[in-house]
Amino acid sequence: MTAIQVKRAFKYRFYPTDAQAAELSRTFGCVRKVYNMALAARTEAWARQERVNYNQTSAMLTEWKKTEELAYLGEVSAVPLQQALRHLQAAFTGFFGKRAKYPRFKSRKKSCRSAEYTTSGFRIRDGQLTLAKMDRPLDIVWSRPLPEGASPSTVTVSQDSAGRWFVSMLCEDPSVRPLPAADAAVGIDVGLDHLLTLSTGEKIANPRHERKDRARLARAQRELSRKARGDGANRCKARLKVARIHARITDRRRDHLHKLTTRLVCENQTLVIEDLTVRNMVKNRSLARAISDAAWSQFRSLLEYKAAWYGREVIAVDRFFPSSRLCSACGALAESMPLSVRTWTCACGTTHDRDANAAKNLLAAGLAASVCGAGVRPQRRTPDGQSATKQKTSQREP
Repeated sequence: MTAIQVKRAFKYRFYPTDAQAAELSRTFGCVRKVYNMALAARTEAWARQERVNYNQTSAMLTEWKKTEELAYLGEVSAVPLQQALRHLQAAFTGFFGKRAKYPRFKSRKKSCRSAEYTTSGFRIRDGQLTLAKMDRPLDIVWSRPLPEGASPSTVTVSQDSAGRWFVSMLCEDPSVRPLPAADAAVGIDVGLDHLLTLSTGEKIANPRHERKDRARLARAQRELSRKARGDGANRCKARLKVARIHARITDRRRDHLHKLTTRLVCENQTLVIEDLTVRNMVKNRSLARAISDAAWSQFRSLLEYKAAWYGREVIAVDRFFPSSRLCSACGALAESMPLSVRTWTCACGTTHDRDANAAKNLLAAGLAASVCGAGVRPQRRTPDGQSATKQKTSQREP
């Protein structure tokens, strides 16, 4: 199998000095300002049936810097500001390609605080990273080395809601190569009682990360609700406490899913899952919290891009396929089966575990669809999350 060139982001935590934190905070604010002004300009032009592209917004940025009101835009590195305009261009391309919603304005409190630097905006020497407009390298915790000989093409600096600083370096990773072909194939049924049930009969427990910290989170949220609204110091401390608990839950969930998906991809050549519409399922108020904590969409996303990296195949069986009601032994179809039924006995005398039976049926349907085109309408998605059946449409831009 031909090796593919994989660009991989390596994310590290770092601890800026007070001067570096202030400079980065100014940069984040300028990036948000430029993005919002360019979005407003393109929206107004589109209302007049005129087009504004990246080159025109770049020229606008030059003029903005010359005004007295926006002169502060020239005090930070120009590279992140230009990257913000490129991100806006990509957002409009996705919108007119019907792959995304209309771009929204960035919020000071809710939007991600980040800035992207290209090669002209940073320098790496002797294992130390220095950004433009800074006189000293960042104090990075190198939790893992970069690939040997790798040269980052972009560096993204960000600060999360918990106040932690991260730097992400995008570079080609030659160590990502297709794995030797394997004979194994597995059907995967996701659930809540058990996170995953495999067609082999193995059941993987649901860690329920959010439930473990639910009491602590509720207490922190009550304390936050008692603080006077505004930007006061006490409210800021209470908000950070809530954010740190959420960050702890998110980090543990992501770590567990990474280990799980890596294991499944390494052990199996073909992986069959169900094409669930999680967006609609979380509208059920009784199950929304548990479904969100299980992170089924994130599991699928990780599984698909790792399969693409390592030469594996992921098949998604149509959501209307009756995997739970179909007997995996004789093929008989049960009339109805509410969620409360966890085991059932077919007319042929076979007693089924609901989830294990569904995983076996998913595997059989996925393999049949892959080999001879059975009528289960497998929906394959590309590693970027888009359906493979969607082709590029008109690329008209404002």
